[in-house]
Amino acid sequence: MEKITVALVGQPNVGKSSLINAISDAKLKVGNFSGVTVDKTEVVFNYCDEVQCRDYEIHIIDLPGAYSLNDYTLEERVTKNFITKKKYDLIVNVIDATNLERNLILTSELLETGKKMVIALNMMDEAEKEGIKIDAKQLSEILGVPVIKTSAAQHSGIKELQEAIISVYKKPQTESKIVYSDVIEEEKLRIVNFFREKRYTCKVPCEKIAIKLLQEDKETYRYLHDEPIWLELQPIVREALSHIYIHYGTKDIEEIFEDERIAFARGAAREVMRVEKRKEKNLTDRIDDILIDKYFGIPIFLFLMWGLFQLTFTFGAIPMDYIDQFFTALAESAKDIFGDGELGSVVADGMISGVGAVVMFLPNIIILFLGIALLETTGYMSRVSFLLDGFFHKFGLHGKSFIPLVTGFGCSVPAYMAARTLKNEKDRLLTLFIIGFMSCGARLPIYVLFTAAFFAEDVAGNILFLIYITGAIIGLFAAKLLNILVFKGEDEPFVMEMPKYRWPSLRLLWHTVYSQSLMYLKKAGTFILAASVLVWFASNYPKDPELTAAYQKQIENVQDAAQKQRLENELQAKLLEESYLGRIGKATEPFFAPLGMDWKLSVALEAGLAAKEVVVSTLGVLYSLGETDETSEGLKEQIRKNIPLPVAVSFIVFVMIYLPCFAASAVFTKEAGGVKYLVYLFLFTTTTAWLLSFIAYKTAGVFLS
Repeated sequence: MEKITVALVGQPNVGKSSLINAISDAKLKVGNFSGVTVDKTEVVFNYCDEVQCRDYEIHIIDLPGAYSLNDYTLEERVTKNFITKKKYDLIVNVIDATNLERNLILTSELLETGKKMVIALNMMDEAEKEGIKIDAKQLSEILGVPVIKTSAAQHSGIKELQEAIISVYKKPQTESKIVYSDVIEEEKLRIVNFFREKRYTCKVPCEKIAIKLLQEDKETYRYLHDEPIWLELQPIVREALSHIYIHYGTKDIEEIFEDERIAFARGAAREVMRVEKRKEKNLTDRIDDILIDKYFGIPIFLFLMWGLFQLTFTFGAIPMDYIDQFFTALAESAKDIFGDGELGSVVADGMISGVGAVVMFLPNIIILFLGIALLETTGYMSRVSFLLDGFFHKFGLHGKSFIPLVTGFGCSVPAYMAARTLKNEKDRLLTLFIIGFMSCGARLPIYVLFTAAFFAEDVAGNILFLIYITGAIIGLFAAKLLNILVFKGEDEPFVMEMPKYRWPSLRLLWHTVYSQSLMYLKKAGTFILAASVLVWFASNYPKDPELTAAYQKQIENVQDAAQKQRLENELQAKLLEESYLGRIGKATEPFFAPLGMDWKLSVALEAGLAAKEVVVSTLGVLYSLGETDETSEGLKEQIRKNIPLPVAVSFIVFVMIYLPCFAASAVFTKEAGGVKYLVYLFLFTTTTAWLLSFIAYKTAGVFLS
């Protein structure tokens, strides 16, 4: 007869003793745990597996009731010691169905042990009297372990519980599905990837070791300290903890993970439990009744996003003119210092003009990042994920896809990384493919430039919001199309941490906005600077001395200043067309011609494959040539003069959809699992961008011409 040892664990007053008494023919052994005066109850009973004709002797050790695996009380210390150090085959976690959320906090700690586990959802009779409905199947899928509804008082579910114990015992070890917040999951994955890259053999799942390291578990540190891998692992763990400390505003790692478990329990309970008779609501519940109301929740979210983009344009526009004037004066000073020759041109028209065109939009970027950070740190974004889960499922998306999608409004790189929290392969890939439809902060300068050029300031904020929301809607329909044609499979149940509402941490806001803005400026001062110089070179070479000499002769013979200016502009335009940049643009112009775009706009889009900010700097270099009079209103005036509104609409639609920058594409390739996915993404986004731009161009031509 095979022996199975079961640890029976639960919080106080969950009905463990009643459940033991409900097991027929149970033999009770009562004593004390070694070294302490705490009752030790052991139940022994035989179970016959009629399918495999095998008998089992099941020993259930009833551990003292504990709210958590801490050392605060003697009972908790005994339970923790048994769970972490003694030998047994599996855990049966007894949960009070009338207090699901509170009980799931201990469950999350038990899941972290990685032991085999069965959950007994006890007191279901009382839960039903209180109007509580729990979807045990969905809870099982969320937690990754069997969940059995039981009632010790009515002797229901006992046989099913016994069968589940045998079934789990016979199965190989399975990984539980506890989900932490994005920052914890990201750092856990970084440590796990390091183990894999070093080909380190983990005696237990590497994910468990990673979490124990982040929890500063002494035994895990002691075990790894003597391993050769520790020298390289230590700085990775130190950096991971620093990131977590900044995000949570505290260095108390126990408090951090306690908050994580509470948030996980709250999210899981909300997903599987419905209450027909409400108890008195707390402040969080009352706020949630408004913000995640099924009728008003989404309009409230859209209103908040509309307000954010209004602020982004309205307040962001205030310092833009001053920054523009500063870089214009700086360019003129550079030409005074270096002269009007090649050196002066590359510094003024290449470096300063290109970088200035990007830096000018820094205020808009700061406001956008600040707004998104505020919504995240208050706990509101998690609610929106929960709210949109049902809506997202209509398009084949997972409710948790919302976080990487919203992150995509800031930058696609962390958005792609945030998709790691989606455990289901289909959900993760589908989310990765449509993140690019959420316009990142690098696209914001392009939108602001064109809206400012064609629309009055009082409506420009609305147009900006319309651009962003249109991109998101297109992304949803693209997801639906991909879900039908490509990414097929079953949906995974949704669980998202539901943290308490809290005032935003000024330190966390500063860290988020500062780091993102600094990254933006670094790109402007390095990569975009180099790209601007490259674009300048490609637009100025090769030279055509004969054409230049012919025009200079005409200019010298003309007395009228306006005529001279016209000839100079004409010369610059012809030289630009014959340059390397002009040749590239002319070669690809047939592809973009049906969209109404000339070769200049096609070159700008192609340059944007490197970084979307380069689109603005490229336009700045191209359209500033020949424009030297003091009455110029800058780049937006040139955009307005040279690009018809239907073409501008077509251009914006293409920018909204096509492939993200090189850096984001590299991260996408890594997260998706291969270069082939990047090829698919390029073909999908380019085709979609071209078709929708064509439709937008023709439609705008009818209504806006």
